[in-house]
Amino acid sequence: MEFIDYYKVLGLDKSASQEDIKKAYRKLARKHHPDLNPDDKEAHKRFQQINEANEVLSDPEKRKKYDQYGENWQHAEQFEQAKRSQRTNTGNTYDFGGEGYEYSGDFASGDFSDFFNTMFGGEASSGRGRRSAKFRGQDYNASLAISLREAYTTHQHTFTVNDRNVRITIPAGITDGQTIKLKGYGSPGINGGPAGDLYITFQITEDPVFKRLGDDLYTTTDLDLYTAILGGEKVVDTMDGKVKLKLKPETQNGTKTRLKGKGFPLYKKEGSSGDLIITWNIKLPTNLTEKQKELFRELSKS
Repeated sequence: MEFIDYYKVLGLDKSASQEDIKKAYRKLARKHHPDLNPDDKEAHKRFQQINEANEVLSDPEKRKKYDQYGENWQHAEQFEQAKRSQRTNTGNTYDFGGEGYEYSGDFASGDFSDFFNTMFGGEASSGRGRRSAKFRGQDYNASLAISLREAYTTHQHTFTVNDRNVRITIPAGITDGQTIKLKGYGSPGINGGPAGDLYITFQITEDPVFKRLGDDLYTTTDLDLYTAILGGEKVVDTMDGKVKLKLKPETQNGTKTRLKGKGFPLYKKEGSSGDLIITWNIKLPTNLTEKQKELFRELSKS
């Protein structure tokens, strides 16, 4: 994977404070958000890089490793352990810790730079019993924006990460900010090590009609004055179609009606859904004729 300078991505230098990083991230994330650039693939790629840069630089521990080791920062602990072991061991087998890493062989005095090259993908030095170190590849992080209505149903989605097309099935009920892992879709391993993973964080955009709170949906529907006073029927929209409701006479403005099971699907719980809560907004009639006004006057006197 091509090295990405996280400071350059955010338009900062290494002396930037945490507040500088936060401000730069917010500004760039708004500018390059996929919702504002639906047809711009470069903006989408840029948005992913911005999120990745913020994830590393906003974490003091990750930032410290990145500043010291650059693109190999995720192997920092393994490298530090390797340095300690090289100083004290002369045997044949070394376990430097860390997921996906093993090394067998011997170290000659002063050849640590050769080991460093082997460790990070360089050409291994020759030597009796020496083998190339195997490293798990770097994990990738990506953000994926979908609409509330897309999150309502199980569907397939194709997107691109580092010029690689990835097709996934998104279960109904996924939540905003939820992260899923795709094993083996990260950076290739080093010297035959396993590939890293891909972590996808979902961003669910707001819907103009429905608001989601947990597994319940909320919406406001207009109701004419006459039906509110006399009662009657009203057809309302739900996420999966229209429903006809019966309203009692004298329905007050702001009255709520709960429709069981018409809310949002529960994540990976097929057949289970939250509720839909409808708030009635009573609309007063306008452009009344004189006769209609007179009828209201008579009604007010009764």
